[in-house]
Amino acid sequence: MTVPVLVVGAGPTGLTAAAALRDLGVPCRVVDRRPGPGIAPKGLVLWSGALECLHRLGVAEKIAETALPLTGASYWSNGRRLAGARFGGLTGTAFPGPLCVPQPATERALHARLTELGGTVEWDTEVTAVTVNRGGPAESATVTLRSARGEETLTVPWLIAADGARSLVRDSVGIPFEGHTFDRMFLIGDGRLEGAPAEAEVQHHIAPDGVLVIVPQPDGHRVFFDMEPDGQTEPPTEELLQRLLDERGPGGLRLHSTWWASRFRVHAKVAPRFREGPVLLAGDAVHAHTTAGGQGLNTGVQDGYDVGWKLASVVRGADPALLDSFEAERRPASVRAVANGDQQTQMWLLRNPAARLLRNTVLRLLSATGLLEKKAIPLLAQLDLDHSGSPAVADLDGAAAVPRALRLGRRAPDLALAPVHGTRAQSLHAYLSAGRHTVLVYGAPRSVSKVAPAGELAARAAAVVGERGVGDIVRVLWIQPADATPADLPQDGAGFAVAREAGDALGGAGAPWCAYLRPDGVVAARSGPAGLDALLSRLPSRPPRITPVPVVGP
Repeated sequence: MTVPVLVVGAGPTGLTAAAALRDLGVPCRVVDRRPGPGIAPKGLVLWSGALECLHRLGVAEKIAETALPLTGASYWSNGRRLAGARFGGLTGTAFPGPLCVPQPATERALHARLTELGGTVEWDTEVTAVTVNRGGPAESATVTLRSARGEETLTVPWLIAADGARSLVRDSVGIPFEGHTFDRMFLIGDGRLEGAPAEAEVQHHIAPDGVLVIVPQPDGHRVFFDMEPDGQTEPPTEELLQRLLDERGPGGLRLHSTWWASRFRVHAKVAPRFREGPVLLAGDAVHAHTTAGGQGLNTGVQDGYDVGWKLASVVRGADPALLDSFEAERRPASVRAVANGDQQTQMWLLRNPAARLLRNTVLRLLSATGLLEKKAIPLLAQLDLDHSGSPAVADLDGAAAVPRALRLGRRAPDLALAPVHGTRAQSLHAYLSAGRHTVLVYGAPRSVSKVAPAGELAARAAAVVGERGVGDIVRVLWIQPADATPADLPQDGAGFAVAREAGDALGGAGAPWCAYLRPDGVVAARSGPAGLDALLSRLPSRPPRITPVPVVGP
């Protein structure tokens, strides 16, 4: 059987994409030029949006076991605290605050999950050439691989490029990388930091000659500095890191037992296109971030999940136009994340005394009014992105009946549920955490109008799902109003679950309505009963290419 997808790169982005593909019943081949999983603890912080993606793949809990929940961030100048923001206050998510966990732990968890799903990574396998084939009945990509086994050339229907900032795939298909590189050199050291506060707070010490960032880790701390380029390329010595720590820090801190150090340049770049025919690029291959806020790792994980579920859906019969939404949705998110990190870094590097005074005054004001916490944290969390302009979302016939709580193109809100049949989920988010396409039907057991009762709509949706053979990745959930009278429950083989709303967020017992929620929890379509068939036409329509691993969950 021809493998429909080749994933190039087995970092967090590529592993997320590969796990999402296999989790949705689509085989893929994964190659990486490295000899094995990464050991450099590059990215440290996982925010809520990325954690929700990892949770759908079944790895977030494993990662959280060794992670350190961060409590907040503070900004200092001349030894005085300017501003602060507390973490952990986000609502409507199982991950209200960021977790600090070195990147290798995230990669190990994803690699283990890919293995559980029957996938493998071909290490020491390098892509040396990529050509996009056009003009035939279907586009494809021809790829040349080089490994210890020799050279291999293969043609694949789809290619996901997650091969990093120096992406050979991106260069091969002619996509530029636009943006700028900071003229400062940046230094990182991970080790033990004596004298550091016990609280897990990220500290930013902004001095006239540079910045010091201190990030608590599960087993130590990271210190981060900028400096004038000195022509050196080797990792910084512990002595140099300590000298900068003494010059810019609050005093009384001693760094020792460093286990990793790096010297590097930082960039703020985004590719103008994320796709070239059958080649889809994700992660660092299409966006390069400064270290501020830890946005690179998080944006890459969300890229990987997005391209994974969308490509799996298309391979399994969804409209190929769905892939047009990958760039339409992920590039604006990437531009925003890169710009946010760029602005933070520019703020750190201000040298003009008047500009520094203005920055400090603004930070004090934002902190005192609570705006720093209110505005900055949701931006960093990347939790509720607006996809209302995406080509993959649409209102259908009768959508006006759907309550405002379910906003088109936005992540579905959490709703308290009372399980009735076929599910144990006590909230909508818990039900959606399996990462499946969900047809949501709402209404009372007995219709209050001349249209079909909600139960009949749920049964019709479940029948279509069964006929198409996509029950492994599509679920049907009938939510009854909280005050609904009991109804005859469906038999176990009916193919849909029933829950009662535990609140009144959906508006009570009115005319029934339907919604399609994507694997990422976004409301992709809304309709009344008359639009159900059009809504169902947006779903995959082919059986799995591989034997799916049973989903364990609500």
